[in-house]
Amino acid sequence: MWLRRAYYHWLLPAALVLPLWLVVGWAVFQAGAWVFLWVLFIAVPSVLVGQLVLTLLVRSRPSVREERAVSWADVAGFTVWHALTIAVGLFSEAWFVPILIGAIAAGIGMFWLSLWQLWRDARESGTRMMLRYSATSPSPGASERTDRADGPRVIVVDESRRGSRGD
Repeated sequence: MWLRRAYYHWLLPAALVLPLWLVVGWAVFQAGAWVFLWVLFIAVPSVLVGQLVLTLLVRSRPSVREERAVSWADVAGFTVWHALTIAVGLFSEAWFVPILIGAIAAGIGMFWLSLWQLWRDARESGTRMMLRYSATSPSPGASERTDRADGPRVIVVDESRRGSRGD
């Protein structure tokens, strides 16, 4: 459980740390001027927006909000995506394109996984709410009033106007 909670708290800082790593990686591994333009205008905004969208999708799930922990599928998916994003920041000429394609595929996969889990959680939450409502609501045709002394009181206020000024 501690790992799932750690990932829950890591999601928002990752939106800043991963793009920053791409810039630092470019500087440390001396990738070149054209790569800097790619990092600055494509990679950093893509990772930043992608991570923020995924964080929003994951944290909007009822089960994640309740437990304050992501699912094991999220842990696996984010581990793959973040590891590939970090590997892209190494700027290895021999492995750059396959790692970049893998990082893009992992990001898209995480997006669809997050949408699927959000849909599933919302459907289950709606079903539970409907079951709870149907168990507490009176059946059709039943009287709303109760004759017991401890039951709810019903006060009926009849508003009728007798004249134009309330005479």
